[in-house]
This record gives sequence, C-alpha cells and structure tokens, in this order.
Amino acid sequence: MLSLPQRERRQSWVLLAPMLLMMFLLTAWPLGRTLWLSFTDTALVGDGTAPSWVGADNFIYAVTDPDFRAALWRTLYFTLVSVAIEGVIGVLVALLLNQKFVGRNALRVLVILPWALPTIVNATMWRLNFNPDYGSINALLSQLGLIDHYRSWLGDPLSALNAVMLADIWKNYPLITLLTLAALQSVPEDLYEAARLDGASPWRRFRKITFPAIAAPLAVALILRTIDAFKVFDIIYVMTRGGPMDSTKTVSFFVYQESFSYLRAGSGAAYAILMTVLCAILILLYMVLLLRQYRGEKST
Repeated sequence: MLSLPQRERRQSWVLLAPMLLMMFLLTAWPLGRTLWLSFTDTALVGDGTAPSWVGADNFIYAVTDPDFRAALWRTLYFTLVSVAIEGVIGVLVALLLNQKFVGRNALRVLVILPWALPTIVNATMWRLNFNPDYGSINALLSQLGLIDHYRSWLGDPLSALNAVMLADIWKNYPLITLLTLAALQSVPEDLYEAARLDGASPWRRFRKITFPAIAAPLAVALILRTIDAFKVFDIIYVMTRGGPMDSTKTVSFFVYQESFSYLRAGSGAAYAILMTVLCAILILLYMVLLLRQYRGEKST
C-alpha cells in the first residue's frame, strides 16, 4: 500500500501529465522533428525520392556560408543598437511620467499606444511614412531644410536597416517605459526628500536611489527585448522583404527564405537550429539574471 507522500507524488504527476503532454506536443516534438530534418537533404518539392542522411553537412555549410554570417552580424547590429536606444528612451520617458504634471495620465496612454499596435499595422504605417513620393518623413525633413530632395529610405542599402530599426524602436520602447515606471512607483518619496535635505544633486539622487530601484526590472526588460529583437521577422517582411540587396536580411528572414522560398527544408532546419541555440544562450542569461534577482531579494 502506498504511503501518503508516495500517493501525493503520484497524484502530482497525474495532474501534471496533461500539461507535460501539451508541452511535448507544442515544443519537444517540433524541435525534435526540426533537428532530424537538419541532418537530411529534405526539400519541400522533389522527385518523390526519400530524403537522404547527410550528417553534419548542413551545419558545416551554414557556419561557412558568408551570407549567413552577414545576416548574423546584421541581426546583432539590429539587436544591440535598437535595444540600447530603446533602453535610453524608455528610462527617460519613465522618469518624465513619474513626475506630477497636468495631463500625465493622458500622456501615459499615448505612450502605451505604439506598443499596443499590432506589428503588422506598425510596419505598414512606417512603410507609408518612408514612402519616397508622399511619405511624411521626407516631407518633414524637407521642410526643416535637412534634405534638398526626397529620398527612398527603404530603397537605399545604407539607410534601409536603420529605417526599420526606427520603426521597431518606436513600437517597443513603451515596454521598457512601463516596467521602469512600475519600479519607480515603488520608491518612497521620503528617500528623495531626505536626499534633498542632505544636499544631494539630481544626478546623485538618480545614481544612489533611482538607478538601484530600477536596475533589476530594467535588466530583465532589456534581456526580453534582446531576445525579441534577435528573432525579428515580421516588421522586416512587411517593410522591406529583406532588401534592398539583402541589407535588411536578418537571421530569421534568412531561415524563412531558405526553407520556404528556396524550398530547402533540410538546410533551412539547420539554420533554424543554430538560431535556436543562440536564442537559448540569451534565455540562459535571462534565467541567470532572474536567479540573481531572487537571491538578492531573499537576502534582504
């Protein structure tokens, strides 16, 4: 006869079984299937013959492919620069919204609006803004005297990726603003009053009071945005389709083209596995950060 702890453990596994099965069907099985495809020469169209085992050839080709390495560096540039700018803007806007002034609540709603928009809508809106014939960006810069003729921002390899980054930054900085503002709301006003009485400058108050309060949630927000930016696809698909001259072709878009444009499912799966490994590294950093934050809160 089972003891009470054994019955409880068995009941726990019975209750967890549906969730574990769902996780397997939604995560483990597709990932395992993709891993198997990455070791074959599977094509989405062919002569009907069964795919053959090619071992690590797809991975060797992937890591030696100059186009894939260029897409990887392009993705890293997109990720690091856009997330850094989002972090700066997000913190500055959060500090502004934490102040008391007339219309603060209305401004908070307006700040959330870009983040609430679907990415497809946001990308379409910015593609129209960058239109070389009637876009608002050209009209504004021309009226300010910054340009003397309308430019095709999304048609120039030197500016296309930065234009997409601007659209991505506009949409996603509110997430960092919201998390930072939530942390600022938890800081007692008495701390600032005491610092002012002690003669602390605004910069010293920020460094000694504000930044320690927002450091942990800000770091989590930046890592989440880093993971999201690294796998960017939809905004690029709508705005540039990876062009011009592959100047906006990121790793995710590279995987999409390899698998569904060129119909090479085997090599496309290898690229996808490599991207998954890179995302897993970012997730590991995220988990380490959460663990350190938990230990810090527990020690206090």
